[in-house]
Amino acid sequence: MAKLKTTFFCQNCGAQSPKWLGKCPACGEWNTYVEEVIQKEESGKGSWKTPTTGTKKASVPKKIQEVNYEEQARYVTGDDELDRVLGGGIVPGSLVLIGGEPGIGKSTLMLQIALILEGKKILYVSGEESEAQIKMRADRMSAKNPDCYVLSETNTQQIFQQIEALKPDLLVIDSIQTLTSQYVESAAGSVSQVRECTAELMKFAKETGTPVFLIGHITKDGSIAGPKVLEHMVDTVLQFEGDRHMSYRILRTSKNRFGSTHELGIYEMRVEGLRPVANPSEILLTQREEVLNGVAIGAMMEGNRPLLIEIQSLVSPATYGTPQRSSTGHDAKRLNMLLAVLEKRGGMRLGQQDVFLNVAGGLRVDDPALDLAVCASLISSYEDTPVSEQICFAAEVGLGGEIRAVHRIENRIAEAEKLGFKKIIVSKYAVKGLDLAKYKIEVMAVSKLEEVYQKIF
Repeated sequence: MAKLKTTFFCQNCGAQSPKWLGKCPACGEWNTYVEEVIQKEESGKGSWKTPTTGTKKASVPKKIQEVNYEEQARYVTGDDELDRVLGGGIVPGSLVLIGGEPGIGKSTLMLQIALILEGKKILYVSGEESEAQIKMRADRMSAKNPDCYVLSETNTQQIFQQIEALKPDLLVIDSIQTLTSQYVESAAGSVSQVRECTAELMKFAKETGTPVFLIGHITKDGSIAGPKVLEHMVDTVLQFEGDRHMSYRILRTSKNRFGSTHELGIYEMRVEGLRPVANPSEILLTQREEVLNGVAIGAMMEGNRPLLIEIQSLVSPATYGTPQRSSTGHDAKRLNMLLAVLEKRGGMRLGQQDVFLNVAGGLRVDDPALDLAVCASLISSYEDTPVSEQICFAAEVGLGGEIRAVHRIENRIAEAEKLGFKKIIVSKYAVKGLDLAKYKIEVMAVSKLEEVYQKIF
């Protein structure tokens, strides 16, 4: 009997070492090395093999102009939010990894996609739920795809046997951490198992042109569990975010070989499944019966989609010594920079004030076009004077107190006009060459913070 070969893997980043280490030299984490049994795969014993009839021509270098390329049509799922995030639909032969917190709705989203893709044969493989549990969840959804097949299995060799018999158009794996390959002698979810199973599925996807969706667990710090190489192997990495106690979910992309990484999809969780939100600006703006101070509306861009979001702030005297600076959904360092600008250029005494900033709706934003809305919100709370609910903002604020232009200003103005705002404050450098007469909304161009104060109060 051959001696088993073992090595040590970092469970955080996937680094390999012949001996145990207390601190990983790659990622710096402590006590993450675990001994795992490894076994080299024998030649010709791969779990996914393509027919090899005849002789195979060796690959030779080609000039890039001589490479034949035929654009493949994407699978349009009918879910506008997912199609937008993926870059226009599902690319044949792509490998997509979707991660998120437990209970956020990853399995619901994938099952819903499998049920609305009519005309396509779908295989939904679950290693965490039984077939009866999946059927119970499917019964709550309105879409019914007659060609959606369910398989409860964790062994990749058994899965590939069923794939070869069924020949599906789309494969969903729920989840990659539950799969095991007989060619690796370690527990499910270990670094070597996750890497081997993903490699087998990637080979299957590329050789057959079948798109594969992998559902992945996440760690306590929010990153996808398993080796970091897992995210490098796949074509697209999606993050499903949101508060489990709230109804709205956000689908982001952190890697996409076939489209932009700046798109955003918003869903509403209901009893019958996830409902795509076509106009997210309406749900991000709070419906109020009275005008409140410390509230301002900013126009931001997520990819090609304009969004109007509500910025809330609270400025009050510090009663416990050191003033607090807290922000939810907004970069704390950028908030500190804007506070310094308001104090230096605007004459506001914020050194002994507690400042709390919140982006309504649970979004995380990093668009500098929201700077002016943040400043207006802070001024409103500090002066205890509300900003008119008919005004929104779209401009960046510089360190000199100047109002700077932002890109795609036409889309922001059009979105504000569509939602019924009467005025929008932008930089005067952003409207050069624009025909402002075509807009029903009043576009107010400013260049300094002092002008903004005169416009809104």
